[in-house]
Amino acid sequence: MKTNYKKPNDGRVRAKKHLGQHFLKDLNIAQRIVDGLSGHGGYKQVLEIGPGMGVLTQYLLPKIDFTTSVIEIDRESVTYLEQHYPELATRIIGGDFLRFDTVSYFNEPFAIIGNFPYNISSQIFFRALEIRDHIPEIVCMLQKEVAMRIASPPGNKDYGILSVLLQAFYDIDYLVSVPPGAFDPPPKVQSGVIRLRRNSVQKLDCDEKKFFTVVKTGFNQRRKTLRNALKPIGIFPEHPLLDKRAEQLSVNDFVELTRLAENLTA
Repeated sequence: MKTNYKKPNDGRVRAKKHLGQHFLKDLNIAQRIVDGLSGHGGYKQVLEIGPGMGVLTQYLLPKIDFTTSVIEIDRESVTYLEQHYPELATRIIGGDFLRFDTVSYFNEPFAIIGNFPYNISSQIFFRALEIRDHIPEIVCMLQKEVAMRIASPPGNKDYGILSVLLQAFYDIDYLVSVPPGAFDPPPKVQSGVIRLRRNSVQKLDCDEKKFFTVVKTGFNQRRKTLRNALKPIGIFPEHPLLDKRAEQLSVNDFVELTRLAENLTA
């Protein structure tokens, strides 16, 4: 089937390198990203991060199952959206998602969607984790390497810190790969689309801050066994998990190690 293209960058909004902007121009991919929203959790509000010139927005607005708002840090893009999507005008937030009080703004669960700026995608996920009980679903495009890492299961070389932290609270699906030519300007890397849906875990069976510390410390020297990699935290009692490397452990395994670490300071 022939792919349709719509060139979004007509000179009215310049792609800004410091904001990591690459405007998606492939409408088939845009539609697939929006169709990735499953309604998991029964939300009625959706927040698009970094809409640019609205290539995703144009497919979100006709949806009747939810109301779309957008947050955009680029003032030039905000002006473009105000001019070309007047029905959205009262729901355009000019600001930085990482600093915006989204929970107060929505006052109800909301999904997140977007073509995330690759230079801050990890920060967006860490922010989402802080307010995860308000975010039942996330559909996003990011650098393929990062997308695959987040969706990778234990035992895979791509499995890492974000994999564990996000999989602790979300079920994750890798949806589609996107080539550089689908963007204007094209990035130097491949891209990937993933979907995160909140799981049933309300609270980990361990201290959450220490869990984050154990996971990050374990992966800091991922080629070493955890017995050696976790030495900065303390000397652990003998345990079979310590003979493994971080990439071999499941979320529950890291919870178990965290409970051991809690006892180190007891």
